[in-house]
Amino acid sequence: MSKVKSWAIAVTVVASLMAGTTVSAADGAALYKAKTCWSCHGKDAKSPIMPFYPTLAGQNADYMFNQMKDIKSGARSNGQTAAMKGVMGLVNEDEMRILADWLATLQ
Repeated sequence: MSKVKSWAIAVTVVASLMAGTTVSAADGAALYKAKTCWSCHGKDAKSPIMPFYPTLAGQNADYMFNQMKDIKSGARSNGQTAAMKGVMGLVNEDEMRILADWLATLQ
């Protein structure tokens, strides 16, 4: 394979990966607003309205995803989960993953 052809393939792969990340990040930001997460956790995901609400920005994505799933299913029912249970009824698992992945990228 020629160097030019190899270079073109590499550029295409990188561009595809970057486009996927951008779409996912945009989806995460849009979901964060649409599902009203910001109203309790802050527009920046760092400024919750109550001191005992968690800061979501920069948390581990898998941890957040699992917490959302557990709150929705009722497996987790402590702390502020009663307030979150209603909100989680608006979010499906794909959206939970997008939200968790996006929030994990915030600093």
